[in-house]
Amino acid sequence: MGTLKDNFWLDAEKTVLVVIDVQEKLAPAMNQRLYGQLILHVNLLIEGFKALDLPIIATEQYSKGLGHTVAELQGATDQVCIEKMAFSCCGDENFLTALEKTGAKQVLIVGMESHVCVFQTVLDLLDRGYVVHLASDAICSRFESDYTNAIRTAAKAGAVITTTETALFQLVKVAGTDEFKAISKLIRQRTP
Repeated sequence: MGTLKDNFWLDAEKTVLVVIDVQEKLAPAMNQRLYGQLILHVNLLIEGFKALDLPIIATEQYSKGLGHTVAELQGATDQVCIEKMAFSCCGDENFLTALEKTGAKQVLIVGMESHVCVFQTVLDLLDRGYVVHLASDAICSRFESDYTNAIRTAAKAGAVITTTETALFQLVKVAGTDEFKAISKLIRQRTP
C-alpha cells in the first residue's frame, strides 16, 4: 500500500487515461444531462493529456453492433483503440497489453456506462494493483441511480473519485510552467 499521496495524487509520469465505450449507438440512450457533461469533460481530458504528452487508451464494446466512438470524441482513438467483447476492459488481452506498454501505475477512468463497463473495469484494475481515479464528471449511465451507485460502490472498493479539473491540475502540480499554461487555457475555453 502506497502513501496517501501515492493513492490520491495523480502523477504525470505514472498516469494513463482510459476512455471506455463512448459509442454512437449507446449515446442516445444515456441520461442526456450526464452525457453532455461527459462529452465536455472527456474532451477536456483528451486535449489535456495530449498537451502533456500522456498516453490515452480508448475502448469500444462490440463496435459491429454499437458503432464506433462518437464523432465528438474522435481524439480519444488517436493513440490506441481496443475493440472488446468483455464488459471489463481487463477481460481483453489487447487492452492489458496496451496498458502494460504505457508503464502506468495510475489509471484515470472515464466513459460509459458507469455501472457496467466502467465499474467492472475499475474493480478489475484495483484487483490488479492499479491506483484508479474515476472522474465523476466524465462518466454516465442511462439512469442517474445507476450512475450514483457506481460512484458510491467504486469509492468503497478503493477508487479515488475525482473530477476533470482536479485530475488535470494534479498532473501539472505547479503554476507558471508551460504545461500549466496549456491546461489553464483549455479549462478557460471549456467553462460552461
